Amino acid sequence: MSPAYGSCFDPTGARHGIPTFPWRLAPEGYATRRQLRARGLRPGGQPVAAQVLRPRRRRGPLVAYLYRIDQAKPVRPMTPGRWAALAKANAAQRICPNCRRDAGYRNPRSRGMCGTCIHHEEQRT
Repeated sequence: MSPAYGSCFDPTGARHGIPTFPWRLAPEGYATRRQLRARGLRPGGQPVAAQVLRPRRRRGPLVAYLYRIDQAKPVRPMTPGRWAALAKANAAQRICPNCRRDAGYRNPRSRGMCGTCIHHEEQRT
């Protein structure tokens, strides 16, 4: 194991406070939030059980928190009220603030307007 990864290996948690493993070398039984979600699970209020560190040269290491799979709970199903609220939020983001038309897609947050308005604005400059 290289010295950079050696600093990320702390299975007892003496140095970092919680068990720490190098990137991609976490033991079985742990998963990140995204990995839990892919399995149809959620952390369910449990504390962070371990972490994975990936060293970087110019900045601090990347950190991914791990949760125990055996303590994870199933994802809550979407209710009709949640579906309605999500549809309403997406519909509000489809309306262009410049031309007040439904763009048919969510307007990009970087520009804040539909593609037609972006095109017309670029033509003016």
